[in-house]
Amino acid sequence: MNEAGNKSERGAQNVIEVAAGLVFRNGLLLITHRRPQDHLGGMWEFPGGKREPAESFEECLKRELQEELGIVVEVGLLVESVTHEYPEKAVHLKFFRCQWREHEPRALGCQDFAWVGMSQLGEYAFPAADNRLVKTLLTTPDLWR
Repeated sequence: MNEAGNKSERGAQNVIEVAAGLVFRNGLLLITHRRPQDHLGGMWEFPGGKREPAESFEECLKRELQEELGIVVEVGLLVESVTHEYPEKAVHLKFFRCQWREHEPRALGCQDFAWVGMSQLGEYAFPAADNRLVKTLLTTPDLWR
């Protein structure tokens, strides 16, 4: 069991709880490039990170975006919730729409970042856990407004 006491459906793996942000600005979405040494290194992802014990997903996301990119956001509505099992671990991700509030992003806890449009999103390689959300983003123009 992890700190939150969750198990995957198989029961053997710990489930890591992750909050991730969909940060839009001027019709573009902020994505981050995972560092080579990290799990799934070299792939792109929606910025965020692991939830600490007794921390809400929203608090986690604010903290992680400050640590990873140096930005301040207002966390909005939950867009998607996904549990995915990789061979080595399981993750439960909650993706929240966020409003960028302060500071320009900087690559503090990631390899790089990019602001991408809807037509560009499909050109980036994302982890399997993000695939459902990527498909939703590619087929739902209203999310980009």
